Amino acid sequence: MMARAIKKADTDYGLDVKIGQAGFSGLSTVYMKNISVVPKDRDTLTTISDITIGVKLFPLLFGNVNIAELKLNTGRLNIVLKDSLTNLDFILKRKKKDNPENKTKTDLSELAHDLLNQVLDKIPEDMEMKNLLFTLNDNDTAKLSLLTTTATIDGGELKSTILVNYNESTWHVNGKIKPSKQQMDVLFFADNKKVELPYLERKIHAKLSFDTIRTELKNADYSGDNFKITGSWSIKNLLINHPKIAANDIIVRNAKIDADLLIGSNFVALDSTTTVFLKDAAIHPYLKYTLSPNKIYEVKLHADEQDAQAMINAFPVGLFESLEGLQVKGKVKYDLNFYLDSSTPDSLKFNSTLTPYDFKIVKLGKTDLQKINSVFVYTPYERGKPMRDITIGPSNPNYTPLSEISSNFKNALLTSEDPSFFTHHGFVEESIRKSFVINFKKKKFVRGGSTISMQLVKNVFLSRNKTLARKAEEILIVWLIENNSLISKQRMLEVYFNIIEMGRNIYGIGEASRQYFGKSPSELNIGEGIFLANIVPNPKIAMFKFQGDGSLKDYMLPYFRYMGRIMARRGLTPADTSGYGFYDVRLREGLRQYLLPDSAKVDTSAFDSDAESTAPPVNMQDESKNLFDRLFGRSKKDKDTTARNLGLQDSLKKSKKDLRRERREKRRLEKEKEKLTN
Repeated sequence: MMARAIKKADTDYGLDVKIGQAGFSGLSTVYMKNISVVPKDRDTLTTISDITIGVKLFPLLFGNVNIAELKLNTGRLNIVLKDSLTNLDFILKRKKKDNPENKTKTDLSELAHDLLNQVLDKIPEDMEMKNLLFTLNDNDTAKLSLLTTTATIDGGELKSTILVNYNESTWHVNGKIKPSKQQMDVLFFADNKKVELPYLERKIHAKLSFDTIRTELKNADYSGDNFKITGSWSIKNLLINHPKIAANDIIVRNAKIDADLLIGSNFVALDSTTTVFLKDAAIHPYLKYTLSPNKIYEVKLHADEQDAQAMINAFPVGLFESLEGLQVKGKVKYDLNFYLDSSTPDSLKFNSTLTPYDFKIVKLGKTDLQKINSVFVYTPYERGKPMRDITIGPSNPNYTPLSEISSNFKNALLTSEDPSFFTHHGFVEESIRKSFVINFKKKKFVRGGSTISMQLVKNVFLSRNKTLARKAEEILIVWLIENNSLISKQRMLEVYFNIIEMGRNIYGIGEASRQYFGKSPSELNIGEGIFLANIVPNPKIAMFKFQGDGSLKDYMLPYFRYMGRIMARRGLTPADTSGYGFYDVRLREGLRQYLLPDSAKVDTSAFDSDAESTAPPVNMQDESKNLFDRLFGRSKKDKDTTARNLGLQDSLKKSKKDLRRERREKRRLEKEKEKLTN
């Protein structure tokens, strides 16, 4: 049997397996010595000096191998990654046997049941392990060494000692294990310090540490047709730091989840009986992923009515820096529902509601969320660097009160960016729902659902770090401001109009109207209002929308007609058959000398002319005005695609030499414009 197994390992996996000595010790125990496993043309995977394995006789009668005893003395498991090669890639080399008769669908509940039992059956009732070394070498840049000096199971009690990176720290995995009853309670911790994973920091620049992790398996059995696994998982003083999550350490003091996992024939679900505890706050999640006949994604979150301060105190330390010290009273309740059938993405369901009950802010936190109600200084950032300080108040000659801004601009910008600004409470669920649909169809993030309230909070109150934590903080601050009337809608809009970026080093409608047209904001006509609203999503390319004589390029006309018709239907401007002021827009003469030649490639954020006659009124941002574009800009592929849609193929069919010349000219003109605006 050993000879056949060694031959099969060589034939199917390309493994050179050698066993120096082997034999029986009693009726049900096998011993082997001097074992080595070497994948072909790869580093040695495993060496073991001495191993003894005993199995239970009764389960063997039914073809089940249950480990009763395991003794191992001096072994090594060595994983090596070199570029795209690894000494584990033999796993992918197994020869697949085509069996047309075996095309039945896998029952996930049966698979989960069998897999869990296979794992539990291989946990011995008695174990004694000494000097088992695990090493990982990842391209010689990230290395990990774990030496299990001792690991024992005696009467169901597990004890182990693991030396990390040659005595850098000492870990323990201790607890109770009862595999025959499908139960375990295991604690993972380190001696006199946190458990740290420096490998992750070297590999993916992520810091991760914790005091203890406790895992408990309480039961695993069928519940009707579904396989149900009940257990809990808890962690203390978890620290996470990754640039995509937050710019600082995030600390979770105490977290626990009591979970019921359901596996059906075609789905995996975290049942709603599951409870997540964060300090004194609790929330019930429901997650379900259905594989067939269509992939279906379901997410539900429900938090019962509970103390609002307890909910805020439950937030991880460092997650919401600006809200540190916030004190509130009252209660809150939260519900979220998300349902997406991949076969019909347009029918996606989404709603999210945080309901307050006698909620009141007693004391603001680290950041004064009402600071914009009076004069304040705004500092815009560019590539992480501060540009200049701008006083938002009468002492700034470009500051413009809301009453002195032309309704042509106000109506155009609200129509294109946030039509329901004065009626929503910071969020537009339908816009968020449509964003999910579009992003799912595109298989990437191409549209956001950001309102003016969210943009204002992001720019005024938060850091410029593009992280998940900052986005979550933005949402919470918007809710606090909008649902507690900390700032009036009129003041929010006035501040937004005075800080919004509208060109290179141009901020606010006062600077923009004078820069482009030599006018005050109150003098803007309908065409100028639509133009200035159009450049908000991508302000740095505003100058490229003009022809050499200062008029707008023709590809902008469909956008003007489209936006104008929406505004006319809403009674915001008179109906116009000529282009809603398109022909009245003229760049200030002093700037025309800095325009690119008319033959140069135009910007690609213009509205698609194909949609002009059939597109419905917008309920929020159109697809060319999304949060992703604002944060990151469009990719070259997206820009070229849009340009082709606008009938600009000829401008893209230029030689590399011509394109290089245009890019040099563009950079030169940009420097000139920067000098001019400064």
